[in-house]
Amino acid sequence: MHVSQNWIDIAYLIAAVLFVVGIKGLTKPKTAVRGNLLAAAGMGVAAVVTLLNEHIVTYEIIIAGVVVGGLIGAIMAKKVQMTSMPQMIALLNGFGGGASFAVASAEFFRGSADNTVSIIATGAAVLIGAVTLTGSLVAFAKLQELIDGKPMGFPGMKVVNAILFVGSLVGIGYLVVNPGNETVFWGLVAAAMLLGLLLVLPIGGADMPVVIALLNSYSGVAASAAGFVMGNSALIITGSLVGASGLILTSIMCKAMNRSLTNVLFGVMAEAGEAMDEDEVYAGKVKSTSAEEVAMLLETAQRVVIVPGFGLAMAQAQHAVRDMADTMEAMGIEVEYAIHPVAGRMPGHMNVLLAEAEVPYEQLKDMDQINPTFEQTDVAIVLGANDVTNPMAREDKGSPIYGMPILNVDKAKTVVVVKRSLSSGFAGLPNPLFAKDNTLMLFGDGKGAVLDITTALKEG
Repeated sequence: MHVSQNWIDIAYLIAAVLFVVGIKGLTKPKTAVRGNLLAAAGMGVAAVVTLLNEHIVTYEIIIAGVVVGGLIGAIMAKKVQMTSMPQMIALLNGFGGGASFAVASAEFFRGSADNTVSIIATGAAVLIGAVTLTGSLVAFAKLQELIDGKPMGFPGMKVVNAILFVGSLVGIGYLVVNPGNETVFWGLVAAAMLLGLLLVLPIGGADMPVVIALLNSYSGVAASAAGFVMGNSALIITGSLVGASGLILTSIMCKAMNRSLTNVLFGVMAEAGEAMDEDEVYAGKVKSTSAEEVAMLLETAQRVVIVPGFGLAMAQAQHAVRDMADTMEAMGIEVEYAIHPVAGRMPGHMNVLLAEAEVPYEQLKDMDQINPTFEQTDVAIVLGANDVTNPMAREDKGSPIYGMPILNVDKAKTVVVVKRSLSSGFAGLPNPLFAKDNTLMLFGDGKGAVLDITTALKEG
């Protein structure tokens, strides 16, 4: 079917408008679902119009790709638990970068990159796409605990990264002067893939939410560059939107963790100070409690703040938490949720979990809103959150998390920490909060502990 270029351009423009309106809808919870559907509709329009383009001839391969990819995607969406969503997002970021890298490589070997602009775009898509691919695979491996989540590196790594980056730019420049040189092209591919590995390896697990946001931005920039290679305006627009929004999100996350965006871009994170001995922090100071004692505390409370963390996600306790909150509200207790921007392992992780349990959005308070109110809080219930409540970020200048804004839960009248053990969080640090005079530790599975508290409240 022949479709004129004018109609294709109009359809791409409509798709672009749908993308922009869709992203605008994602800024508010009430319009997020509609925004997502509008953006998906825009992508549908762009895909259909692209397939109607007279230059598309291998429909059998396209249909096979849609069927296989759709089947894999459906299985992943059905089988992957919410607790593994950060790993899935990291992997999908890598797939996006890999797709852009593959498209640009195919265009190179077809000889389509035959002018300065297209060669530079091809080089950029290969460089950024390959960096995104291998960097995302490292992020996935760390989150999945296939490799150590702690920073990994070697002396002179920064110099090696600089050499690889400059060498990649030189390679792109050489291709502009000598188009079609396959040896230089493969050298560029190797350098970019190695650079992706070395940029993410030195980043520790506590900083992984920032890395995921940054890799998301990279995947968008790579897609935009691939759009220039193919002359596809829809791909250029969507890639630019993803790249810009991902970079903005990365900047927001950096501020939330008191990190430098420049350091994130070049794989440099805070140096660790002198390691603290857990026995020294906790010895003789930790007080354990029971669900019944916590219920007695809550019965006399007027205001309770729930602080969700990755432990809540691991225990899949979001629905149990909602039930506990409903029980407290029925008793006349004011309940709110304190959301740290990097709680969990991806941006918005806690918001997604609590939305799944239909927790009213107005009860979710971000860090700046909730911190001034902790002194007026009777009980703060910390569910698996560790690094984002660690007072070392305020008090210990030698700590690798020093200066990171945290939730000031230790200022509540009573703090109840629900946790399996005294094990450290992603940053690998002990948490002096657990040994505070106003802190009680409720050891056990998060979901089971919350259910026990709810049962005790109802029986009381």
